[in-house]
Amino acid sequence: MDLFEYMRQSRQETEAPLAARLRPRCLEEVVGQQHIVGRDKLLYRAIKADKISSLIFYGPPGTGKTTLARVIAQTTKADFVQINATIAGKKDMEEVIARAKNNQGMYGKKTTLFIDEIHRFNKGQQDYLLPFVEDGTIVLIGATTENPFFEVNSALISRSIIFELKPLEKEEIKELIVRAVYDREKGMGAYNAVIEEDALEFLADMAGGDARQALNAVELGVMTTAPREDGKIHLTLEVASECIQKRIIKYDKGGDNHYDTISAFIKSMRGSDPDAALYYLAKMLYGGESVTFIARRIMICASEDVGNADPQALQVAVAASLAVERVGMPEAQIILAQAVSYVATAPKSNAALGIFDAMSEVKKTGNLKIPGHLQDSHYKGSDKLGHGVGYKYAHDYKNHYVKQQYLPYELTGKEFYRPDGNGYEAKIRAHMKRIRQEAEG
Repeated sequence: MDLFEYMRQSRQETEAPLAARLRPRCLEEVVGQQHIVGRDKLLYRAIKADKISSLIFYGPPGTGKTTLARVIAQTTKADFVQINATIAGKKDMEEVIARAKNNQGMYGKKTTLFIDEIHRFNKGQQDYLLPFVEDGTIVLIGATTENPFFEVNSALISRSIIFELKPLEKEEIKELIVRAVYDREKGMGAYNAVIEEDALEFLADMAGGDARQALNAVELGVMTTAPREDGKIHLTLEVASECIQKRIIKYDKGGDNHYDTISAFIKSMRGSDPDAALYYLAKMLYGGESVTFIARRIMICASEDVGNADPQALQVAVAASLAVERVGMPEAQIILAQAVSYVATAPKSNAALGIFDAMSEVKKTGNLKIPGHLQDSHYKGSDKLGHGVGYKYAHDYKNHYVKQQYLPYELTGKEFYRPDGNGYEAKIRAHMKRIRQEAEG
């Protein structure tokens, strides 16, 4: 390291944002994530023993992925190199690999490569790393906010240990805020600031588990608030509310939160919990989810989970889908809420899923002959082939029903639609039972 690089790093340590300055330098300073870095946990033991294998840290912003990588950098004897996938190219990786080979060949020293935002690398860039991870030229540590099983090369996944980081608990955020306000070495303590209890509670709650959001708010509050007569900067509830004006919702329309939220949304409608369904609807709307996407999921649920137990559910869902396209936001949220609450409170049946049994049967036996009396008889000479001969016109019989073979003969007695006793399907089942019995009688 030359003099200029040393000066740059020294200046960065004092002028960097508060969240960067407060990053822990050792495991004992880490707040949160005790499920992976608690004493005697696997990652704790590996860092302490300096026996790190390739790792992928996965979790929402502000949960400590880069922090843990920096802790590893402080404790490992390996050469630690960091790049960011948003700006790094193949040339950067080639330089890292050349450096790693040099370390390995000349000094017998390992190289740990930390790639922030690794999901930003395309498949080719990820593939380039694979042989060097495999032969031990580098130990890879990747950090990503996206589900690595979706975004990271499966070959890299299979050679790495994945650690999922969770949003920090409210009490953990409070601990960091207090440290930020009063720490004179790395925090804002030199500004003679104090934080009031209700402001502390508010910031910890509104951060939503994101430490960086809380620390950014503290820094903004301290830097923009004038001292009072007592010479202290008071972080009040009013100041705190100005620094975080909107709760941070973890909802990435292309990632894990998207799939988790829509899954919870559908399962809440299926489970007849309108309150939960409306909550997840609100979360999706708040996060900017497409109203047409939401409407499609409601229509699917209306058929898959309600079906003929309440045939009107699909009509309501389809009408809502058309209405939101014509009306738009913000009024569309009322229309969606009506459809969601209707589907959630409707009687349930998944009998329509019989289509999958039918599809499976067709896949196995799709070439079975259609009974002759059901075959088309509307062309000249069809009767000579036996087409339509013996067909019984249902409307000529009592209840507009007559017993005859409709399925291929090989599937006689096979059932694909099984209405249960819920909602309108109870009437369907009773009706079918009655007309069949009367036809036999």
